[in-house]
Amino acid sequence: MENLHIVFWIIKDLSWCMGWVFMGIGMIIPTLFVAIFISWRTRHITSELAHNLAVAFWICANSTWMIMEFIKQDDAIFFDMLTGKQLSLIPFTIGSLILLYYYLIQAPKERKKRSTAHS
Repeated sequence: MENLHIVFWIIKDLSWCMGWVFMGIGMIIPTLFVAIFISWRTRHITSELAHNLAVAFWICANSTWMIMEFIKQDDAIFFDMLTGKQLSLIPFTIGSLILLYYYLIQAPKERKKRSTAHS
């Protein structure tokens, strides 16, 4: 499933690069669906879940940027402060915060729990 996810992602980005609007936008659905499915499947392993959710948000960010370029709104201003391209900062930030939480809070808790369990 993860390899299929990469194939979808490459097709989406290749379509973006080539300017194939319908193919690029159409590939968002299977790419994001598989990323969410992988996240759901790994939900019991916090490290995998955090990384897979970050990937799903990365795909959302990447897709937002792509769509904004396709519809020629990448330089348009939204919310009085962000360009269309910069709207992708929202899902990029969410994915980054998930990883930051995992590495700064969750992972140390898990290491401490493992070390006390082995003592």
